[in-house]
Amino acid sequence: MSIVEQASEVWPSRRRLWIEMIGLFIGVPVLMLIFFGLYPFFPVLVGLAGVAASLLTITPGFRWRQLLQGGLGRHWRIILGFSVVAILAASTLVLWLRPHAFLSMPMQRPGLWLTIMLAYPVLSALPQELIFRALFFHRYGVLFASRAQLVAANAVAFGIGHLFYQNWVAITLSAGAGAVIAWAYGESRSFLLAWVLHAIGGIVLFTAGLGLFFYHGAVAP
Repeated sequence: MSIVEQASEVWPSRRRLWIEMIGLFIGVPVLMLIFFGLYPFFPVLVGLAGVAASLLTITPGFRWRQLLQGGLGRHWRIILGFSVVAILAASTLVLWLRPHAFLSMPMQRPGLWLTIMLAYPVLSALPQELIFRALFFHRYGVLFASRAQLVAANAVAFGIGHLFYQNWVAITLSAGAGAVIAWAYGESRSFLLAWVLHAIGGIVLFTAGLGLFFYHGAVAP
């Protein structure tokens, strides 16, 4: 083992980890809210994913191959259950808040809808899962006394991460979906499962008509 590898196996102090976590998962979202509209979203997301990747690389015990472990086949019940609940919840919410928007994108703008269906899993769900699940669990999981505390904190962080949308729909749905994805990741340690669940959630959301609450420029209901 090289000197660099040996150094990477030494855990930072808990104080440093708390500062990192609070800065990344509270400080950054607050800054994004304050400067809302003054920055392009996806370059910021890619930059944060780069920071997450750098921190993961120096996290003791973490190996990138871990993200490819834990196949999807044995988790089909979780995927199916999440899909059904997501469809029912999204459909109910959009029919309550914006009935005119129900299925509007695939029906009225099929080209844009198809682009989102293909791009969202890679350009949005993947970097978010790297930040909110892989980094949060592997680097900051040691700060929590139990799995339940870790899942709850992760759900709150995921909700806070969507503050810049400035509407309760985005924040509440993100926290709720984040709790389910965090639980699934904690149980399975399958990054692929978390990624697929996140992608399904986004696809259902935009298909149902809730996308107007989840884009950079969304308005409060």
